[in-house]
Amino acid sequence: MIKLFKIKDQKREDAANSNGRAPVKKQSAGELRLHKDISELNLPKSTIISFPNGKDDLLNFEISLRPDEGYYQGGTFHFTFHVSPSYPHEPPKVKCKTKVYHPNIDLEGNVCLNILREDWKPVLNINTVIYGLILLFTQPNDEDPLNHDAAAVLRDNPKLFETNVRRAIAGGYVGQIYFPRCM
Repeated sequence: MIKLFKIKDQKREDAANSNGRAPVKKQSAGELRLHKDISELNLPKSTIISFPNGKDDLLNFEISLRPDEGYYQGGTFHFTFHVSPSYPHEPPKVKCKTKVYHPNIDLEGNVCLNILREDWKPVLNINTVIYGLILLFTQPNDEDPLNHDAAAVLRDNPKLFETNVRRAIAGGYVGQIYFPRCM
């Protein structure tokens, strides 16, 4: 009995593939939603999206953003996005590939953005996350830091914070930590 079902399934598969085309990979609901989100992106001119694994792999992509105001103006920062097939029920995993002196991004590239953690809701989308990242660069938050040293400097001495950011973006040391140029 089992062999009959295997043969039947094989015949169906062969019939589906006999039209000369490769079998079509079924997309998950998360991939369909992500495709919609990406097609509806409304990015500022200073933000670029790329797909290093090709346009067929929507679950992994990169964003480059260049803030046009604030402490980080003139720097270029690269982020990787890894999206789960269960998106939008889980937030995307976002990492900063650029080493940056920032209160909300640690030296390993982890990003502290509330909508990527406890405030994520399925109604949010990739566009919201990207604008959240842009906001982190125009208005760094010293109240919810990953880099406590940078947050303390921002809170206690904003002029020194600005000097440290400029030094880090230009490529140099802030304290004992070297930051590669990202201008």
